[in-house]
Amino acid sequence: MGHIVAKEYKKLGKTIDSLSVRVALNDTFYEILKELYTPEEADFLVKMPYSFSSFNKIKKVTKYDEAKVKKLLNSLCGKGLVMDIASRGKNYYMISPMVIGIFEFTMMRTGSDFDVKKLSKLFYSYMVEDDSFFSKNFKNGETSTFMRTIPHNEAIDESFTEILSYENALEIVEQAKKISIGICSCRHEKLHLDKVCKAPLDTCTSFDKSADFLIRKNLSRAVSKEEMKEKLIRSREAGLVFNGDNVQKNFSYICHCCKCCCHLFTGFNKHGLSNVVVSSNYIAKTDEEKCIGCGLCEIVCPANAIKMVEDENGKKKPVVDENFCLGCGVCNVKCKEKAITLFPKEKRVIPPESALERIILQCLERNTLQYQLFDDPNKMTHKFARVMVGSFLKLSPVKKALMSDLLRSRFFNFLKGKR
Repeated sequence: MGHIVAKEYKKLGKTIDSLSVRVALNDTFYEILKELYTPEEADFLVKMPYSFSSFNKIKKVTKYDEAKVKKLLNSLCGKGLVMDIASRGKNYYMISPMVIGIFEFTMMRTGSDFDVKKLSKLFYSYMVEDDSFFSKNFKNGETSTFMRTIPHNEAIDESFTEILSYENALEIVEQAKKISIGICSCRHEKLHLDKVCKAPLDTCTSFDKSADFLIRKNLSRAVSKEEMKEKLIRSREAGLVFNGDNVQKNFSYICHCCKCCCHLFTGFNKHGLSNVVVSSNYIAKTDEEKCIGCGLCEIVCPANAIKMVEDENGKKKPVVDENFCLGCGVCNVKCKEKAITLFPKEKRVIPPESALERIILQCLERNTLQYQLFDDPNKMTHKFARVMVGSFLKLSPVKKALMSDLLRSRFFNFLKGKR
């Protein structure tokens, strides 16, 4: 793999690293960029605003003529490398981050206009074999922020009836106005690497504005609520984990994740990181009288959070590592004796209310918030402000203050006003 990287791809790498998910700027990453972006597209993106922006703002900031902006945005949106979201009759555009964005939208494509096998190898090398991507995002204590486990409700102890809507996959589907299904990017990647997985490919679920974007770009197809509910039942029976948008309102997506293919589960199972997915508000507990010690729960647990150990009588029983348990309920779904069940955690974690709040928290943890606040890459005053604010936000006490319950609401109100 070559070590000489064209300057437009080096600049593009730094731009992507400034978004809500950090990237490791290594040779493999630059190879991915060269496969996905033309030099002209790369040069255009480094001049685009960092946050969601209107067509007119992009044209003004990049100083490109209208025809060229239209051509480049159409090409990039068609590949999922720029996200195009409609709001109040206007379209807004933003450079896709690595996750959820570049990887997922690329591997959801099914056409013959790109080398899917080569990109599958590159993505696997970059995100699975190497730990650089996970190190950049999670090894300093950052949490996923963007993805949260949604439990299989059937696995929750029947005495607990208060299941909130954002913890209920069926309720999320019921509330959606538009739903789409696309190819699971992780399993599609493994398919082209000749790795066998029995889980279905057509599982990647999106809602409302995200579904509209993916349908328009032929990255997924529209489905009814009835069909989507059938897919949820199919995934539950297959022992898949529901991981969705970490928000209370206006869900964007639900992934149906398997232990063998999911990139994020690599963080648990290969790199030993417990914070790559925000767990649900439930924890698995065993009924020792029902348990026959078969060990199936240990096998199916997606986060390797269950281990079979012998008690003082020589009987094997499952022990749950609460630091890694996702509270997904797969263990209960697969247990024939129903000897393991989800119970509410003592302390409930409240997700961010909206996507805006989630993105801000995510950027705050990863030291990229300054790029959302001052999003013009070409304006000197914005460059100066990013340096100043970036240095300020790196101070640990400042971060804690901004994320405190006392100041957080004022902080988000300021950002909403700025938009």
